[in-house]
Formats: sequence, structure tokens, C-alpha cells
Amino acid sequence: MSIKIQSCGEKLGFRWMMLSRKYCSSEATRHITDPTKRICKIMMSCPTLTLDTALDQSGVRISPEIVEDVLVRFKNAGMVAYRFFEWAAKQRNYTHSVKAYHAMIDSLAKIRQYQIMWELVNSMRTQRMQNMETFGIIMRKYARAQKVEEAIYTFNVMEKYDCAPNLAAFNGLLSALCKSKNVRKAQEIFDKMKDRFEPDSKTYSILIDGWGKDPNLPKAREVFREMVDVGCNPDIVTYGIMVDVLCKAGRVDEAIEIVRGMDASGCMPTSFIYSVLVHTYGVENRIEDAVEAFLEMERNGIKADVAVYNALIGAFCKVNKFKNVWRVLNDMTSKGVTANSRTCNIILNSLIDRGETDEAFSVFRKMIKVCDPDADTYTMMIKMFCERNELEMALKVWKYMKLKQFVPSMHTYSVLINGLCENGNASKACVLLEEMIEKGIRPSGVTFGRLRQLLIKEGREDVLKFLQEKINLLVKEPLFD
Repeated sequence: MSIKIQSCGEKLGFRWMMLSRKYCSSEATRHITDPTKRICKIMMSCPTLTLDTALDQSGVRISPEIVEDVLVRFKNAGMVAYRFFEWAAKQRNYTHSVKAYHAMIDSLAKIRQYQIMWELVNSMRTQRMQNMETFGIIMRKYARAQKVEEAIYTFNVMEKYDCAPNLAAFNGLLSALCKSKNVRKAQEIFDKMKDRFEPDSKTYSILIDGWGKDPNLPKAREVFREMVDVGCNPDIVTYGIMVDVLCKAGRVDEAIEIVRGMDASGCMPTSFIYSVLVHTYGVENRIEDAVEAFLEMERNGIKADVAVYNALIGAFCKVNKFKNVWRVLNDMTSKGVTANSRTCNIILNSLIDRGETDEAFSVFRKMIKVCDPDADTYTMMIKMFCERNELEMALKVWKYMKLKQFVPSMHTYSVLINGLCENGNASKACVLLEEMIEKGIRPSGVTFGRLRQLLIKEGREDVLKFLQEKINLLVKEPLFD
């Protein structure tokens, strides 16, 4: 790859149509069967209470693959997904797969419907379908909700469910805690239980990563030293994490030393390690070093993946060299590397930050012709138009999102409701909030607070009381089974 760094003062001239065959994710282009489309259309347009009747009347026949696909698509609408899950269970010649159960458990935990979640686990137990991943999902979701004791309880109760915890489950608990910024608790559990579960390189890597994100570089180094001292050899993942930790701590030169010394340990640097280096150089505005790291990777015979390209694109965006961004995208295409929605989000975010919102919308319009946006894309664009006081455009993006049968996340709902409140459109905001609750998505305190203030200001306490009651019905969180 030959990259010549140039400043760019010209209009964005990216050749989107040339990339149309390449610039889309495999998920976006995956064929969706007609029954799946029909079910999704019904679920998007039909009130939850009449969903069963509408599905019955549709005459659609389901399969495990169709149900799994629908549940993944409606992962942000837990209660609607659960209604469909219950309906599917009653259909002839159909039984839920493990994958369907896991998708449903994940969705319910996301909206904190823990009692129903454990009911599904009990149902899996009666059919002897539960496995390590069942409890791994629950531990991750509890930890993400900062329910640390519940996550630990889940680990401890596994044996009761005929699924004795092993090292993989132990690692899963530590990972869930570390990723939710509870590394001290993870370290405490590790110290107490490392004699019961002999740690492997993954165990130590999880803790190093957790301390790195804390951030606590001395503690990360201490765990790394302990790993080596007990005779557990660092693997390529461990090295990658150490490089990442050092880079985030501003110790790029030390990270480079680790990369240079990896050959002696029998490990070759990976594309992930180079993506970390390129990203870090980009953050530090060291664009020449970012390019050199990328070229060094290619010279070493390591094939660039989408993560490295995204890091390089991010580096060029940060120094406003968009002509080079388009060159990198063309290079991706020629090398057979498929760009993803993250690629486009990096570009959109950079343009919006620079105040070039018209160009951002232009990129978005071209993007939707060749690649499906994700939740971050929609949220970014809706927020952009709300901040520009262009509610009509924000609602058009929302309408397009619904047309594509994309289920909005809590954040996507929030930015539009907040935008409507800022513009005094309480009626539309109420409709969206009620729709949000119907899907089992709990609004944040900030979002509901803004709408509450607006409704009180307009003297609509009756509507406020109605919405508050609906939220109260949604917020039911039994601790365990």
C-alpha cells in the first residue's frame, strides 16, 4: 500500500458506488427469508397485546433458524421479543433451540426482567439444555448492570443447575467483572479461588486487561509478573493486551519494545497489535508514525483486517486528511477487505465534530445505498439533526430506520425524545416514550425527567401519571429465581 499524506481542502469525493459491491458487512447482505420479513413487519407495526392474534392470522410457518433470526433482530425490544418467543413455543412441530433460549435470556437481562430470565433457565434445565454459555450470558448481564453480587451468585448456583463450573466459567466470571469496571472484585475472587481453578494464560490476560482499563498500570504489570513467575507463558492474546494497556497509559515506546521482543518468545505480532499501535499514534496526532506502523505490518507479511484499516482511517480523520481516508477505503477494496458500519461511523463522527454536518448527511445517504447502518449510525444522525433544530430531518431518519425494520436502542429513543422535548413537542415525545416502554425498554432518568418537566409546564399531569404508571409496571426486578 502506498499512502501519500496530503492535506484536503476539496469537497468530499469518495467513490461510493465503486465500492458498492464491497462496502457492506456480511451480516447486512445475509439473505433474510420471506417468513422472517413478514414476522418482523408484524412485530414492528402491531401492538404487543394483539401480537399473538396477528401472528396466528398471518399463517406464517416458523423454523428454529427463523425464530433465532427474529430474536436477534429484536434484541433491543425485550418484551416484544418475549411475546414472539412465547407464541413460537406453541406452534406445531417446533421446539426452541439453545440459541433461541440464549438470545431471549440476553434480551430479557438487558431490560432487567430477571424473574422471566430465570424462568427460562429453569425451562432449559427441565429439558437438559443449559450449558456454560447460559450462565456466562447471565453473569455478563448482571455485571454490566453493576449487580456484582448477583453475577457471583450465578456462578455459585451453576452446580444446582447440573452445570458444575469449570475454568472456562471461572474465566467468564472474571471477564464479566473486569469488563464492567469491577476489577478489584475480580482480583479478590481470583486470589481466593485460584487454587480451585488452575489459572491459564486467558485468566491472567483477563485480569491484566481489567487493571489496564482501571487504569492501574503497576497492578497490570504485577499480574503479568505473577503469570511469568508461576510458569504460565504469555500467549499472543496476553502480548496484545499488554501492548494495549501500555499504549492507553501513554507508554507507546515501551509497547514497541514488547512488539520488537515478541519474536524471541515465539510469537508474531498480530493485526490486532498493529491496530492498537496505529490507533494510539492517531490519538497522539503522530500520523507519520501511524502510517509507518501500518506499512511495517504489511512488510512483515501480516494481512491488514478491517480493524487496522479503521484505525488508520480514524488517524487520518483526526488530522483532517480526508483525501487519504478515501485512498485507504479504495485500498481496502482492492485488497478484498470488507468495510463495516464502524468504518463509516468513524468518518461520520469526525465530520460532525468538525461541524461539517451537510457532508456527514451526504456520506450517510451514500452509505445507506451500499451498507446497513447500525444503532450508533442512526443515533449519531438523529442527534445531529436534533442539535441543528431540524426535527423534520431527524424524524425522516427515524422513519427510514423503522422502514428497514431496525429496532431502536434505548440511546436512539433517548436522543429523539430529548430533541423533541427541547423543541417543545411533548405529544410526539410521549408517543415515543410509550412505544419505548411497550417494547420493554426502560427510559433513562434524564430522558424521563426532561419530558416530565415539559408535561408539568403544559399542565398535563394526567399524561405524566399515565406514563409513570407504565414505567412502574415495567420496573420489576426480582433478585434471583
